[in-house]
Amino acid sequence: MFFVETIAIPGLGNRHYLAGGATTAVAVDPPRDIDQVIAAAARRGMRIALVVETHVHNDYVSGGLELARVTGAEYLVPAAARVSFPRTPVRDGDRVSVDQDLTLHAVATPGHTPHHTAYVLHEAGTPVAAFTGGSLLIGTVGRPDLVEPRLTEELARAQHASAHRLADTLPDATAVLPTHGFGSFCSSAQATGGTSTVGQERSANEALVKDADTFVAELLAALDDVPAYYAHMGPVNSAGPAPVDLTPPATADPATLADRLAAGEWVVDLRHRVAFAEGHVPGTYNFEADGQLATYLAWLIPWGKPVTLLAESPAQLAEAQRELVRVGIDRPAAAATGGPADWLPPGTAPASFRRATFAELAGERPAAVLDVRRDSERAGRRIEGSLHIPLHTLAGRLGELPEGPVWVHCAGGMRAAVAASLLDAAGHEVVAVNDSLDHAEAAGITVT
Repeated sequence: MFFVETIAIPGLGNRHYLAGGATTAVAVDPPRDIDQVIAAAARRGMRIALVVETHVHNDYVSGGLELARVTGAEYLVPAAARVSFPRTPVRDGDRVSVDQDLTLHAVATPGHTPHHTAYVLHEAGTPVAAFTGGSLLIGTVGRPDLVEPRLTEELARAQHASAHRLADTLPDATAVLPTHGFGSFCSSAQATGGTSTVGQERSANEALVKDADTFVAELLAALDDVPAYYAHMGPVNSAGPAPVDLTPPATADPATLADRLAAGEWVVDLRHRVAFAEGHVPGTYNFEADGQLATYLAWLIPWGKPVTLLAESPAQLAEAQRELVRVGIDRPAAAATGGPADWLPPGTAPASFRRATFAELAGERPAAVLDVRRDSERAGRRIEGSLHIPLHTLAGRLGELPEGPVWVHCAGGMRAAVAASLLDAAGHEVVAVNDSLDHAEAAGITVT
C-alpha cells in the first residue's frame, strides 16, 4: 500500500507532499524549512530516496536542493529548467522507481512555466495520484504570467492543453494533488475545496469545461497583481538556495530598536492588530504573525532591507522566522520579545491609534475613507466615495492622502491594520476599520 502525506503551508497557500511505500519515499516540491519533511519521513520510518520539483518556483524558496543533500536523495528537476546546480534532469515520459510496485511517471505540462512537469504515481501499474504542481489545480490552473510577459498568452494556451493531457490520460479516480491553489498568488483563481480527483476536475475545472479561446481570454482578463518578491524567487531557486539558519537572531534592547528606526530600517511588530493599535513602539509596522505574514511583508518591504522582529514570545518569533525564510528573508537583523514596555526606553509612552467598525464609520461619516484592497477586489464592490490605494502600493503613495483623519479598511481587517501602521508611522491620523466589509451595507453605508 502507498501513502501520501500532505505538508500544508497555509500562509503561502501551498501544499507539499511526501509519498512512498513500505520503506522509501519521494518528496514533491518541498518547502525551504526541510526539517518538517524529514520529521514526516522519520515518523513513518521512511528513507527519502527521491526529491522532485515540478518547476522552478516563483512564489517560495525551494528546500529541494538542501533536502537532497542532507538525505542523499536523487534530485529530479525538469530538464529544460535553467539551474546552476547538479541534478537529475527529467524529461517527458521518464519513469523512476519509488518503492516496490510504486513508480513515478513524468508528464510534460507546460503552462505555469515553459518547463513545468507533473508526476503521476503508479501503484502496480495503475495511476493513483498526480502531483500537478502549478498546472491542473482544484477548479483552476496555475497562472501563466510569472515568467515573461511576452510568453503569457502562449503559456495560457499551453495550460489548457496540459490540463487536457492529464484529464485525457488518467482515470477518474486519480487524486489531483497540486502544490498551488490554496490561497497562493500562483493560482489564476481561488480554488474551492481541499481535495479532488481527475473525474471531478473533468466536470468542473475551467480549463476542462471551456474551449481554448474562451479559457485563454477569460484567464488573461482575470489575472491579479503579482507580489513584488516573486521577481526574486525564480533567480534564487535557479541558482540553488542556501541552507536555512533558524537559530535565534541577536536580541535588540530599546536603544538598539531606536537606532534601527532612526536608520530607516523596518521594525515589524508581529502581535495581533488589536494589541498593536492599543500600544506600540512609534515608527514600527504591524504584520500579524497569524496572518499572511510572509506574503505581505515580503511584498511590501524593499528587497534586502534589514528587518527587526518584535514578538510576544520566543515561540511566535521562531514561527515568524520559519515563515520568512520560505520567501527569502533569511535572517532578521535583530529581535525582541515581550511588549511595548520592554521595547521602549523608561518613561516613554507607546503610540496608539483608534480601531472602529463599519457601524461607527456610518455614524461618523468621515471625510476620508481609504480602501487598501487590490484592484480586482474593488471591481466587485466598493464603498461609495472611498479613496483607493492598494496596500502593496501605499508606501509610495502616502502623499496622495488628504489632511486630517483617514479611516482605512480592507475586506476583513488584517490588511487595514498593516496600512494603518504605515500611516501611523508616517505621522498621519488614522482609524483602522477592524471589521468585515460584509457588515458595511447593513450598517447603512452605500456599497456599489
